[in-house]
Amino acid sequence: MQNTSSFFTGLDGDENPDEEPSRPRTEPLGSGALAGQASRYFAALDSSVGDLRQRAQRLIDRVNESRKEDHSVLSGFRDSLLLKVSDLAEQLEERLFQLYSLHNEQIQQRLHELAEVMERVRQAEDELQHVCRTVEAAYKDLCLQPEDKEGFWAPSSDRGPRGGPRAPPLTLPS
Repeated sequence: MQNTSSFFTGLDGDENPDEEPSRPRTEPLGSGALAGQASRYFAALDSSVGDLRQRAQRLIDRVNESRKEDHSVLSGFRDSLLLKVSDLAEQLEERLFQLYSLHNEQIQQRLHELAEVMERVRQAEDELQHVCRTVEAAYKDLCLQPEDKEGFWAPSSDRGPRGGPRAPPLTLPS
């Protein structure tokens, strides 16, 4: 297949594959027409390389701009996310304080009920101590009757009122 481009007219189509095509030919050009065509070829080649460099630079610039936009979008997303997380944390904190308040009221109510129960227990203890003292005094009165009295109820030193063993005196637990 023969190349019909005006840039390649008059150039040898059987180039050595080891030779770089962009390298200028080292053999002397015999005619002025051939030299003009070669210079047009190299000018077009330089123009094509320059165009490729410009296109590559534009692509690089577009990639860099796209990256800047991505970074800007990501920064905006991060800021928005931080605001959302902060708002959610504040809402959670408010709910916790509401729960703490509710629990405090319940705890205060239970503590009040406990104080009332403890007061009733203290009153019951006082009454029980009074009853114990009364029973103890009655027992002492029964056990300390004089021995000169006749009768079945007179205590002896080692026997109770009915002749059985004597009961130990009552004492309050400490």
